Amino acid sequence: MKAEVALDAEAKPPLDACKLGKADAAEFGEAEAEVVSDILPSVRARGVLVPLLVRPNGTPESFEIVAGRRRYFAAKSLADERGEDDALPCAIMEDGDDADALEASLIENFARLDPDEVSQWETFSRLIREGRTIPDIAATFGVTELLVKRILALGDLLPKIREAYRREDIDAETARHLTMASKAQQKDWLALYADPEQYAPRGHQLKQWLFGGQSISAKVALFAVEDYPGLVVCDLFGEDSYFADADLFWQKQNEAIAAKRDAYLEAGWPEVAVLEPGQHFQSWDHKRRRGRRAARSSSVSHRGAVECHEGWLSRKEARRARAQGERGAHEEIPARPSRPELTGPMQNYVDLHRHGAVRTAMLDHPGVALRLMVAHAIAGSGLWQVRREPQRTANGAVAASLAACKAEAAFAEKRRAVLALLGQADEEGAIAGGNGDAFALAAVFARLLALCDDDVMRVLGLVMAETLEAGSAAVEALGNHLGIDMGAWWQADDAFFDLLRDREIANSMLADLAGKPVADGNVAEKVKTQKKIIRDCLAGENGREKIDNWLPNWMKFPVESYTKRGGFRTADQWASVQPLFVRQ
Repeated sequence: MKAEVALDAEAKPPLDACKLGKADAAEFGEAEAEVVSDILPSVRARGVLVPLLVRPNGTPESFEIVAGRRRYFAAKSLADERGEDDALPCAIMEDGDDADALEASLIENFARLDPDEVSQWETFSRLIREGRTIPDIAATFGVTELLVKRILALGDLLPKIREAYRREDIDAETARHLTMASKAQQKDWLALYADPEQYAPRGHQLKQWLFGGQSISAKVALFAVEDYPGLVVCDLFGEDSYFADADLFWQKQNEAIAAKRDAYLEAGWPEVAVLEPGQHFQSWDHKRRRGRRAARSSSVSHRGAVECHEGWLSRKEARRARAQGERGAHEEIPARPSRPELTGPMQNYVDLHRHGAVRTAMLDHPGVALRLMVAHAIAGSGLWQVRREPQRTANGAVAASLAACKAEAAFAEKRRAVLALLGQADEEGAIAGGNGDAFALAAVFARLLALCDDDVMRVLGLVMAETLEAGSAAVEALGNHLGIDMGAWWQADDAFFDLLRDREIANSMLADLAGKPVADGNVAEKVKTQKKIIRDCLAGENGREKIDNWLPNWMKFPVESYTKRGGFRTADQWASVQPLFVRQ
């Protein structure tokens, strides 16, 4: 037998019945608040509607809670909050009662929710007509407000569709999509559904049928949906809405994507890549970089969703960045773009057409061509491989002689003046024979364009001098053409006499300096003795008359030999080109 009694909110149920351990039931803490937080709104709005299940505990005035502990503590919390004591409805158990069965019966009889959604719609609709609100209904039946809205949305279905859903002839997904259809679309779908010869689309196919084959959710829009000029079809369940015009959506979405890309570039991101719709971001081929700004990619699905991937580098770029960190932050390694602007064939097409136009126009500007040629000789290029004359020798005495000669000193002075013309006054060393650096080539060309013709010619002369091959026919041709007097640039030194070891040739030189009788008188002497007499003649010592500006035949322009033995390369080269350079 059951009866209704009132349990004072201040009553303290026994600890063992409430299973509170050693804590007093009146002590309501944060743990209990968390346990009853989900039912507090309903209890605050409607009170405790389902009775607590209690049984006597020794005396007629004392009861222990068997079921309803959470309702009790929710009411206790509100009583403490309001400072008021409210009586709670209770059902008293008798000996032999089953507690679980009695609790379930109480809840079902008080707030039964029909099992099918159409019956729930009928119940909720009647309560709405009676003035109840959605929060009221949710609190009464212990469900979410979203569920109440979804159930009420079934009212927008045609009755025949609603009844088919009640009979489970159509599934929940189909019913949900039909709530987004107009009454005319619902009638068209019903006509297909009722005709055994026709197929009525369901589920995902129904969504495509309603939206012309492409449905795009408003959730994926980067732009403000309220500013969208087209039609937005709302899901009557209150969860989703869709763009009816896919083309208009893509126009607005692409504008928003472009704006987002521009914003990131302005914020300092070095690269922002927008992938084509459906092209996935390959995270396996990238490495995330922390502590620096790397590239940013945006992938776009066919349904309009945009996913951003910030701070990623391709694996090649990541290796380059790691190498930079190992070598020091001061050494900047230029980042390579992950995708070039032009394909290889397109770059080739552009290059060839531009090349044809530029080289044809250059033919009418020989002064510019001259400057560009000089720049090529200085900096080099992919087609120009200009090498400086190294003036290399394995003999230390020869190297010392060259370093001390008058011609080299004068050459170094002129080189410094040309370096100043090129804006490189603080640099030393040769000018010509660059490594083909395209930027260096352009920089030199720009400098030469700013110089007058006379200065360009001075630069040209130095470049040609640095690239003139020693021991070549060109040297012989140029020396004879210019009428070079080697006596003004050279005089015999120790290195020359150390290398002079042929006695026959030494005797010929002695004849030039001291006369044939002296040479004949020493013809059988060692070369060392003959060289000593030659030195005396040049210095005017030991009774010898001093000879100035003496040149051995090898140093003259044109060159001459001392013997007919051959093997004199310089003489052979001059003989081959001499007919071409007959002086006027």
